Amino acid sequence: MGIIGWIVLGLVAGAIAKAVHKGNEPGGVLGTMVVGILGAVLGGLIASAIGIGSISSFFSIGTWLIAIGGALLLLLIYNAITTAGTNRSMSEA
Repeated sequence: MGIIGWIVLGLVAGAIAKAVHKGNEPGGVLGTMVVGILGAVLGGLIASAIGIGSISSFFSIGTWLIAIGGALLLLLIYNAITTAGTNRSMSEA
């Protein structure tokens, strides 16, 4: 998959993951694209490591599900990190 494919996959997967996850996410088109691309890479690494699939073809449903799942996981991790800092500062006051 070429660079244009990764950008399109990242933008769409990031947008879908943001629509599913209602939380505090980095905003904008660039933030969505970064979350989607990094999520696709993360999802592909995890899927390959446990043997359930990989990011192979742009038109494969498995590729899209792995990319969206990875982007959603990345958003959950981001939300957990940012929420933990907020909760800690609130309890200290």
